[in-house]
Amino acid sequence: MATQKSTPKIKALVAGNWKMNGTGKQLAELRKLMTAVGRRKPKADIMICPPATLLSRMAALKPKGVALGGQDCHANIAGAHTGDISAEMLKDAGARAVIVGHSERRADHDESDKAVRAKVEAAHRAGLTAIMCVGESLKQRKAGETLKIVQAQLRGSLPIDCSAKNTVIAYEPVWAIGSGLTPTVAQVEEVHNALRKALLRRFGDEGAKMRILYGGSVKPTNADELMAVPNVNGALVGGASLTAKDLYGILKAYC
Repeated sequence: MATQKSTPKIKALVAGNWKMNGTGKQLAELRKLMTAVGRRKPKADIMICPPATLLSRMAALKPKGVALGGQDCHANIAGAHTGDISAEMLKDAGARAVIVGHSERRADHDESDKAVRAKVEAAHRAGLTAIMCVGESLKQRKAGETLKIVQAQLRGSLPIDCSAKNTVIAYEPVWAIGSGLTPTVAQVEEVHNALRKALLRRFGDEGAKMRILYGGSVKPTNADELMAVPNVNGALVGGASLTAKDLYGILKAYC
């Protein structure tokens, strides 16, 4: 049983990022999750962000209690951008949110803060919630630059129209993603407190209400501890979100 959360006025969000994983047979995991949630619904919003090839098929299942999101979007509404997907297309396929600025996109596709900001604006334009990611590398962590890096990403990647309704922040230390390594509770608390202060300075009351998720090797065995950290308002989960058993194990932190 989880302890009382440090920010009880902000309803938590647990979002599963399936990344480049999943074919039709994985739809069974969504069905299993729906069954588990139907038996005992956590006091948190739940979201799955599947690959684009599964989004409309998941939406067709009408998943009660589980929202759907995309993993990335192009900044433009439409055009000659082979292989890209617009925020409007994601919404049409059943998405309510989209992840932008994930460290894997920033690294693998050289996405700058300016590019991420354009995608946040695209999400808002389409009526989607933008889940905007920030995080430092191991080299930056060791150099003591963590707060400088994440605050700069926050400033550069968020437009002025952000609100608690249309924007979620996700802190994912790059060195913890998929590595099995997890920051200490004190390290997570330090970054989330700094992000909250930055959001308050820029967005005032809306910044006080924005959800700040933690991501990076979140799993059932550490979820309860991590989700109780001040200013941690949920989780962005990678590998552990691929099975209903593991994702619901994390959601138990909110049961």
